[in-house]
Amino acid sequence: MASLKDLRNRIASVKATRKITKAMQMVAAAKLRRAQEAAVAARPYAERMAVVLANLASAMEGQAGAPKLLSGTGSDRVHLLVVATAERGLCGGFNSSIVKIAREAADRLIAQGKTVKIMTVGKKGADSLRRNYGKYVVDAVDFRGAKAVNFDHAAGVSAKILSMYEAGEFDICTLFFSEFKSVISQKPTALQLIPAQYDAAMVPDLGGAVYDAEPEEAEILGELLPRNIAIQVFRGLLENAASEQGARMSAMDNATRNAADMINRLSIKYNRQRQAQITKELIEIISGAEAL
Repeated sequence: MASLKDLRNRIASVKATRKITKAMQMVAAAKLRRAQEAAVAARPYAERMAVVLANLASAMEGQAGAPKLLSGTGSDRVHLLVVATAERGLCGGFNSSIVKIAREAADRLIAQGKTVKIMTVGKKGADSLRRNYGKYVVDAVDFRGAKAVNFDHAAGVSAKILSMYEAGEFDICTLFFSEFKSVISQKPTALQLIPAQYDAAMVPDLGGAVYDAEPEEAEILGELLPRNIAIQVFRGLLENAASEQGARMSAMDNATRNAADMINRLSIKYNRQRQAQITKELIEIISGAEAL
């Protein structure tokens, strides 16, 4: 049985931990607002870009001379998985949920006889994947020195992806990130970047009208497709930033509540043991006095 001194030290330790988790919860709440605003603001641009690309791609369908980023290499043998996670932990299952779907995708592709290459963006994802998938990791990017992600970070990642694609190092590229829904809900998402995919439902109905694009669709797509990759990577990083702060806020709130419950249990145990010790001492005093 722990002594009273041990219980006092334990209570003091848990109280100190509660102060830290409470402070981290407040910091995450302050950062969440800015991160959420940035993620929400990026969505309309990325979605509108997808509509424009879908419209142009539908016009190029079945035609020769389509950009390689749209038509692909004609093979699906080599897959590049870009796994974007956070630089720090203490955010619940945020990082592990992204790594989980990336592992599932890698295992499925390997079972099909495909070649898998992994690029990690963020320290936690790199640490997790190196344990069992180290031989598949071809590049690791981290932004530990940055206070907040910006478009330059996404452009750097996009440039590496495009450089590898132009060198013929992969056929299909998929980005893994977590889409922000709310403070308590973040959705792990896989988005294919190369070759670009579009939903036919995005193409506007022009009522049979015929129009010409100037310059030609292929030339426009040649400019927009590389930019779209950077935009989608940037959107993924912004969604991750908001999801990370939401997950950390929720995790630290749970940790603070658990610390409070533990303090209550330890305090009850301490008071009971202290009362038992006082009672024992009184009995000894009374027994001694009666013996006299």
